[in-house]
Amino acid sequence: MINKIQKDLLKKHIGPFLFCFFTVMFVLLMQFLILHVDKLVGKGLPFSIVIELILNNLAYMVVLAVPMAILVATLMAFGKFSEWNELTALKAAGVNPFTLMKPVLIAASILFVGLSYFSNEILPESNHKARSLFLDIRMQKPGFDLQPGIFYDGIEGYTFLVQEIPAGSDTLYDVTLFQEPTRERYRAYIKADKGWLESPDELTLSLFLKDGTIIRYIPGTRQGLETIERSRFDRYRISFDLSDLSFSRSNPEQRSRNDRTMSSQAMLAVIDTLKTEKESQFQKYMETTGTLGLERQTTSGEHALSSFDTADTTQVYESKFTALQDLRNNVDRQTRAVTLSLSKVNSYRADIDNLSKELKWRETRIAEYMVEVHKKFSIPFATVVFVLLGAPIGMMTRKGNIGIAAIISAVLLTVYFIAIIQGEKWADRLFISPFIGMWGINILFGIIGIILTLQISSSFNIKQLIGKE
Repeated sequence: MINKIQKDLLKKHIGPFLFCFFTVMFVLLMQFLILHVDKLVGKGLPFSIVIELILNNLAYMVVLAVPMAILVATLMAFGKFSEWNELTALKAAGVNPFTLMKPVLIAASILFVGLSYFSNEILPESNHKARSLFLDIRMQKPGFDLQPGIFYDGIEGYTFLVQEIPAGSDTLYDVTLFQEPTRERYRAYIKADKGWLESPDELTLSLFLKDGTIIRYIPGTRQGLETIERSRFDRYRISFDLSDLSFSRSNPEQRSRNDRTMSSQAMLAVIDTLKTEKESQFQKYMETTGTLGLERQTTSGEHALSSFDTADTTQVYESKFTALQDLRNNVDRQTRAVTLSLSKVNSYRADIDNLSKELKWRETRIAEYMVEVHKKFSIPFATVVFVLLGAPIGMMTRKGNIGIAAIISAVLLTVYFIAIIQGEKWADRLFISPFIGMWGINILFGIIGIILTLQISSSFNIKQLIGKE
């Protein structure tokens, strides 16, 4: 059962946790918008698509924000508890400070389970949908956006140049339009003093021109000959089909998945396939090339050497290799044997290089998938590690204000995420195992937290581990 003191301590976590969680989410969201605003603006995207993209990207932010908020909340709650001398009173009453940490550790463990499920089941789907939307947006052509003095070719088959567009007006001055040839129209050069745009619906745009000229280039019957037709107009209208400019999204399930868009079960299945391919490829290599091909080449080799039986044996070459000395001291036979051996060795070396590259590629892919599998659980487990580390630090600092908690959290989180990022890079490059790369910092912080907890909860002193001075 949770007593009143433990319940009060848990309540002290709620306010700081929510404040820090939404603050971190806001910062990460602003960072996302700053990085990707150029991909969203000027595309004519529906507002619902932008909102859906943001919501799908909120998933990875939640996975990062929860452990951060746990650390700050733990530092503040236990720091405030110690600052108000409640901890001192409990120690005087014979209460072990670790008993205060138990409900928080249990709550952190529940969050770990929930966040692990979220990271393994919901996050991959959100990443996959966000990735699919990004690809659809990247292929989306920009909206119809004329700017003075700048060529615009956003509509297929036409290039626009407008010299003047008064602010707050739909009127265009000194309009030049280059029309590319198709089956329905000729190549043309259109110039007008004035024009304006009208759009009866979202898929159609009409350009009205006044007082201009049209120069059409009409192909002749003979190759290379064409007729130039020049005409003037008082009023001219061109309609454009904007259906190609409208946003169309694809089915995310039709797109391939990568390690960031797969659950741990799916990645483990891929890893098993890669391991099977490695073993199969190695066995196939040993069966065909691993014996150096001596069984297959013996007959041909003897035939090649026997062709020199009638060769001139007056030339003698003393070789330091016993095998060459046994060839009747015939220079031609020795030369032939060396040539065949070098050819076989070079072929064998090329086969080994190819095998090494194939195996190395599969080992790298296995490491990348294993890194993602471990990451889905190592980052959520930081909720437990940060309680184990933050609680004794908060008790030691005896400060429960946001400033001290923010400084300590910034240092610890910087170290933590640098270790995670660097561990991922080293594991992907096969310098360290994926387990060490993703769990090493959790193990280190966990050990430090246990030592500090022991020091707070008992007479244990860290100097006991390294000897008295």
